[in-house]
Amino acid sequence: MLLINWVQFIKRMIALAIIHVFNCFPIKANKIFIFSYYGNQYGCNPKYISEYILKNYPNKQFDIVWSFNDIRNKHQINGIRITKTMSLRYFYELCTSKVIVTNFRTTDLFIKRKSQYYIQTWHSSLRLKKIEKDAESSLSNEYIRMAKRDSQKCDLLLSGCKLSTEIFKRAFWYKGDIIELGTPRNDIFFQDISVLKRKILNDLNIPFDAKLVLYAPTFRKDESLDVYDINYEIVSKKLKEKFGGEWVILVKLHPHLIAKSNQLTFTQNVIDATAFDDIQELLSISDILISDYSSLMFDFAITQRPCFLYVPDLKNYIKTERDLYFDIQALPFISAYSNKDLGDKIEAFDYEKYKKDLTKFLERIGSFEDGKASGKLLKHIDEVCFKQKRRRKNYATEAI
Repeated sequence: MLLINWVQFIKRMIALAIIHVFNCFPIKANKIFIFSYYGNQYGCNPKYISEYILKNYPNKQFDIVWSFNDIRNKHQINGIRITKTMSLRYFYELCTSKVIVTNFRTTDLFIKRKSQYYIQTWHSSLRLKKIEKDAESSLSNEYIRMAKRDSQKCDLLLSGCKLSTEIFKRAFWYKGDIIELGTPRNDIFFQDISVLKRKILNDLNIPFDAKLVLYAPTFRKDESLDVYDINYEIVSKKLKEKFGGEWVILVKLHPHLIAKSNQLTFTQNVIDATAFDDIQELLSISDILISDYSSLMFDFAITQRPCFLYVPDLKNYIKTERDLYFDIQALPFISAYSNKDLGDKIEAFDYEKYKKDLTKFLERIGSFEDGKASGKLLKHIDEVCFKQKRRRKNYATEAI
């Protein structure tokens, strides 16, 4: 253990030395450095911001650099440059970018320069589980220290609704600007996804006329799979009786469990989609969502499609994992506490009541979602980071 700690210390010192050198290099005014979940995936808010830039700012107006832990199969992403996390090139690109975009906390190996602009998009429009200072007792001291330092580096924080803004102001250890414009990753729910749907169904070998239910639970600290005991046969049977059609169940466990999903048993109409990179794409094509304590329920609410919460461990979860912002029963989503209960709730589902409850809930939280979050954010970036620089340059030219 002592040897491991010593090796880690040496690596950290080397990284800090590299950062010190590259922080002396000039910043490239149009370079945007992006990473999602510490480089684990091409998804969430950073992906949708990146793709909006590529679609709406042609002629390489922005130099977009993405960092990934595993760069295999990432070179097919058009329009961006790729670097491997913690490589020499990674530190160069990070240190010389004007804008940094991520959806999670940055570590001490991001030493922000005075003229850099760091945008924290976070990774949900709203959350059920308490976060940051509101959940301080369940967080490690190391994480709290990192989170506080990250908030000091942050220039802009994105909010998807009024309630999120209130939570951020209270719990994020952050006193800077919060921009209330919606959640970039939720823009997809306002778009025509017919071509995307056909591609995904083809890739997963699913008939185009099949109905889809996405089961996407969050993880537990012990990474146990026991709680994911949904009876897929009962769910399929009840869905067919209630809504008609032939149902396919997509199971996407949390990315923390990507190496464990093959331990679950999947029947003929059940597909393991845990390795699928972008959960928003799966949400967009799904007719029904089954989740538990994941913030995905609030994203899916935009679609007004049915959402069920399978929470057989509710009391234990609150006791051992994380306290919640909402009483499960007070949410518009349908909660179930056993497989029988889930089947009964599907059978008794009242869509008109559900829609009314959803509408009231979205009004109560003050949702900003309108499908234009990425565009609004890019206008802000262009104004704050680039137009100001152009104006200064023009003024200097005129003075000469």
